[in-house]
Amino acid sequence: VQLQASGGGLVQAGGSLRLSCAASGLTFSDYGMGWFRQAPGMEREFVGCITRTSSSRKYSDLVKGRFTISRTNAKNTVYLQMNSLKAEDTAVYYCALPKRRSGLCDTGLQDYDSWGQGTLVTVSS
Repeated sequence: VQLQASGGGLVQAGGSLRLSCAASGLTFSDYGMGWFRQAPGMEREFVGCITRTSSSRKYSDLVKGRFTISRTNAKNTVYLQMNSLKAEDTAVYYCALPKRRSGLCDTGLQDYDSWGQGTLVTVSS
């Protein structure tokens, strides 16, 4: 399994970015997918997740209303649209594949065992 995240960069506070994560080596449509982030000196934290059919999404309270997760199963890709970015959103963002092939939306760090390489998002204030 490979997960390739992209789309990070430098943006001003209030701006937007769209991250992508391309998956290979699996039947993508069987799995829910997650996004996490890790700021310098901090633990990795849950950002959001999406079920395999996009029927349900969950978000951290820190990003709810600003971030949106979507996916295109035909392209084996999951997205993270980030709007109204704040300086505290600065982090390396990771897409992740859960351990279980349930297709559900898992929120715990321990629920995931495959990670992309991460893409850095820097928000300047």
